Amino acid sequence: MPFAQLANVTTPTSHLGLGLAAVARPGYITLNRNHDLGLAEHRTPEALRTRTHELLDAAYAQGVRYFDAARSYGRSEEFLADWLNKTPARDDVVVGSKWGYTYTADWTTDAERHEVKDHTLPTYDRQRAETAHLLGAHLDLYQIHSLTPESPALSDKALHARLAEAAAEGLTVGFSTSGPAQAATIRAALAVTVDGEPLFRTVQSTYNVLETSAGPALAEAHDAGLTVIVKEGMANGRLAAAQAPDTVRTIAEETGLGADAVALALVLRQPWAGVVLSGAATAAQLASNLHAAVVDLDEDQLSRLAALVEEPHLYWERRGRLPWH
Repeated sequence: MPFAQLANVTTPTSHLGLGLAAVARPGYITLNRNHDLGLAEHRTPEALRTRTHELLDAAYAQGVRYFDAARSYGRSEEFLADWLNKTPARDDVVVGSKWGYTYTADWTTDAERHEVKDHTLPTYDRQRAETAHLLGAHLDLYQIHSLTPESPALSDKALHARLAEAAAEGLTVGFSTSGPAQAATIRAALAVTVDGEPLFRTVQSTYNVLETSAGPALAEAHDAGLTVIVKEGMANGRLAAAQAPDTVRTIAEETGLGADAVALALVLRQPWAGVVLSGAATAAQLASNLHAAVVDLDEDQLSRLAALVEEPHLYWERRGRLPWH
């Protein structure tokens, strides 16, 4: 299903998607991976392929229709393609992936570098071909992975022309952001045009209880006609269960649902949020995440959550210290 039609999906969880960053490679920065996935030596490609397919089955059965992968998420595109090809009738699924990082961990958790960033045209050409080989016609959305203000992808006219060609062929073109300058990046990307027309149709950014600095820029992107996808709504596990701040856990008790549902509900209520990603690693986590669709936060609860916001540089510094495991 073309990405533009995602807005027409009317399942109760239509504004929630499933991201595969945490389950399609053995190492990632989400907290408590040994608990969620078992010891690293048990995270074989086939074990994680099976887990990914189970999560995709569960998400689809519960109304989720957007699935998010990336070239650097280990074998995410491969696992997703396998699942899609097993059941071709799933023509209501929307698939997004990203280019710009190369996975370099060789299926280990202790690599010196797990991924290498490169936003140049040769990398786009190489990774676009790799993605096309795996996902083929299933791919609806292709995003530049983790733009920052200094990225050459913001000013590379040859790259812009190539992306515009892909858009003219029916592919939705977007970008994701990371780091404390997300707002500046979003605004710079909104100014990118080809032949007088805006290039990007989606933006995927980090926004959560602890990091809200991109909010005003995401509202501007929404007003400009872009679909906003929110990633890391759980702050890489910092807002889940026992890791969540006391305030989040208290509000969870008040709602009768999990801290994760409360955290994601805060994001879902933003009027500019088109799709909010779950990064669940287990079916139980996914089911709990999807409860966010029924959480109704009152003004007092929203005020208490707002008090938890961290200064962006401190948030991203802490995120940068999270171990790959």
